[in-house]
Amino acid sequence: MIGAGIFALTGQMAEMTGALFPLAFLSAALIVSFSAYSYVKMSNAYPSAGGIGMYLYKAYGSTLPTAFNALLMYFSMVIAQSFLARTFGSYTVQLIDGGDHGILVPGLGVGLLLVAFLINLSGNRLIEGVASFIGFLKVGGIILFGVVGVWLADSLAVDFTQSTPESTITGFLGATALGILAFKGFTTITNSGSELKDPHRNVGRAIMLSIVLCVVIYTLVGFAVSSNLSLSEIIATRNYSLAAAAKPVLGKYGLWFTVILAMMATAGGIIASIFAVSRMLAMLTEMKLVPHSHFGMPGTIQKHTLVYTVVLGLILTAFFDLTRIAALGIIFYLVMDISVHWGILRYLRKDVGAKIWVLLTAIVLDLVVLAGFVLFKLTSDSLVIGVAGVAMALILLVEGIFLSRRPAAAGTHAHQSHNQSENMDQKQGENDDV
Repeated sequence: MIGAGIFALTGQMAEMTGALFPLAFLSAALIVSFSAYSYVKMSNAYPSAGGIGMYLYKAYGSTLPTAFNALLMYFSMVIAQSFLARTFGSYTVQLIDGGDHGILVPGLGVGLLLVAFLINLSGNRLIEGVASFIGFLKVGGIILFGVVGVWLADSLAVDFTQSTPESTITGFLGATALGILAFKGFTTITNSGSELKDPHRNVGRAIMLSIVLCVVIYTLVGFAVSSNLSLSEIIATRNYSLAAAAKPVLGKYGLWFTVILAMMATAGGIIASIFAVSRMLAMLTEMKLVPHSHFGMPGTIQKHTLVYTVVLGLILTAFFDLTRIAALGIIFYLVMDISVHWGILRYLRKDVGAKIWVLLTAIVLDLVVLAGFVLFKLTSDSLVIGVAGVAMALILLVEGIFLSRRPAAAGTHAHQSHNQSENMDQKQGENDDV
């Protein structure tokens, strides 16, 4: 979960809502807590390697809503990988002379994606070992950064009186939406249903524990940054604000430490994300919900989806900046998230034991922050809203044509076809063994 969110979003959120950005992080945590309820309930009932793709299938069956929303999740995760890669580049160039240097940032991001691709080709054991090792290092390092930053700061305070930029309701809601990106990595955990022991309990536990730990860590880091940099400095260094915050109190050694920490965090996040998202796309392919072509490649479907995932990530990393990557990602994610809550409310509430008021609250909160984010972007960067709208329309059109030409699937909703989903998980596991 801890990747580009805490390293790159702080400055972007401050740019949108001014001095209230620490509160936007907390409001994002509140919204994610309600959202996570649905995923915990589904993972307890239906643990799966397909994660959210399988949850959508359980709710909507082999239909267009399942395919459309699953692909929104897929693309949001690919976008998240590009966000991580770009953040890796933005921090790494600080080791040179502290500035962003054109082609170096995307070039370093592309290089990281290629390395992550090679690691994912090597098999599950290496992925697990590398991701776990990096995970322990980055969590420990970020906590150390926060503690030392707060300890050495002249004062532990956030100045809420600063008025540039001015805080607005749409700006605060937009910043909250971006803050959700710092927590949405918990959705990757849903793809671990075939790896964890006792997944009916442990997938949900892992989700809840991850969110709690991230709230604590992000709050600590937020105070460290805001106590060592002014609001204008946070905004000016929005793509590498943690490194900028370390320099005044710890000098060049603090800068190096933070940059190396960011490199580890983003690298670990990309390795884990590529693993999860390629598996989800492979599951959708096995379900005959998305078109697939081998393009002459050997190996299993999961290896092919791994290639597709990395190639898409390379394109986004090379041609999109951090701000627009983040905007596309959160729009796709929130639309998909609303669909998951509605699917459970409409079809699976009794099966998974979910409470109506929690599901409705999650839907309303998502709609509010999505509307606020879209309204803010329409006035500041309408192009990204247009790109998101066109992309979703194309996904809907292509999937509609593909599914209309496919033989009719039996059963309206996937909870009527439990055996089929179990067979998909078994087949996915066999592909991983191969």
